[in-house]
Amino acid sequence: MAVIEESSAASEADMARVWPRDVADGTTTRQSPSGTAARSVASPVVTRVGIRDDLRALEGYHSPQVEVRVRLNTNESPTPPPAAWRDAFAAEVSRIEWHRYPDRGAHELRAAIGASHGVDASQVFVANGSNEVLQTLLLTFAGPGRRVATFEPTYQLHAHLARISGADVVEGERRPDFRLDLAEVERVVREAAPTVTFLCSPNNPTGLVEPEENIRRVLDLAPGLVVVDEAYAQFAPWSALTLLDEELPLVVTRTFSKTWSMAAARLGYLVGPTWLVAELEKVVLPYHLDSVKQIAGRLAVRFVDEMEERVEQIVGERERITEALSALEVDVWPSGANFVLFRPRERSGREVWQGLLDRSVLVRDCSGWPRLTDCLRVTVGSAAENTEFLDALVEVLS
Repeated sequence: MAVIEESSAASEADMARVWPRDVADGTTTRQSPSGTAARSVASPVVTRVGIRDDLRALEGYHSPQVEVRVRLNTNESPTPPPAAWRDAFAAEVSRIEWHRYPDRGAHELRAAIGASHGVDASQVFVANGSNEVLQTLLLTFAGPGRRVATFEPTYQLHAHLARISGADVVEGERRPDFRLDLAEVERVVREAAPTVTFLCSPNNPTGLVEPEENIRRVLDLAPGLVVVDEAYAQFAPWSALTLLDEELPLVVTRTFSKTWSMAAARLGYLVGPTWLVAELEKVVLPYHLDSVKQIAGRLAVRFVDEMEERVEQIVGERERITEALSALEVDVWPSGANFVLFRPRERSGREVWQGLLDRSVLVRDCSGWPRLTDCLRVTVGSAAENTEFLDALVEVLS
């Protein structure tokens, strides 16, 4: 029987006392309960393999999952998909041929998404959440020896995934009001020549919508691919999808997690030039998207009217939250998404976050993000959840 040694010094010492090792021949003599020697067996030393040097300081990207009455920290939809979608979904899932692999190219799903945006299926790439879409983009176009540009504060996963791909991340600064500084964009792309430049509209976690002229200007300046992350676009007044062109190195990423009420499905997609989608198909794992996800997404886009009704309700509640926050001792930023960023003026963000949690209300603490000291982000929930959040916040701030 081989002996597996623990990596810690204390465990190693304990093992040595119980199973002394013959250093000369690499065998271990196990002592029986009576103290007599048992048989000797080869004992390879198992050690931990070090990770890549460039990943040693990396921390995982996670949101707290805490049992609370009101969970407003991960920008999910406050309502489930329509009952008709559930019925159609259950019926189709019951007919899955489980002994067969899924459609490798997700052709029906891509065609359905493409039709909803007025583009061909060959311009659509689908994956397990927009996270995998972004990861595949970066594995294809970033990597060692290449640079990726972000403008802080923005969605932290962009830089996180870029570093995992092996790319160098160049972080530009936004203006004091968190709007994009085009002079800073010009400086960053001139000095760094990034292969991939990320924009996020509406920006997470600030909620600010990027004007069309800014996207056009970045396209003029950036030497490589421009990625516009539109996870929250349906809450905003315009979309960069209107700028897509086969000759432009522009892609727009979307998710089913927010407006489609399908966070549990983990389904995202990208719309871009056909040549770019073809390159992504070379990199993504085979059969990466299971049949259940493909059915869920294909059926979801049939319920556009219900989705737009949810969006309208959420936007109305977003404005109610923003107005209420404006009357409190907090700074609040205008939002075009399904969340609102705010900063307490007289209490630390962490203190307010904990006070809300003590009242069973969970929001996102963004204090650790660049330039967001003491900032908190609240997801727009149901009317009842939003009222409970506002009431709890008044108590905490008083």
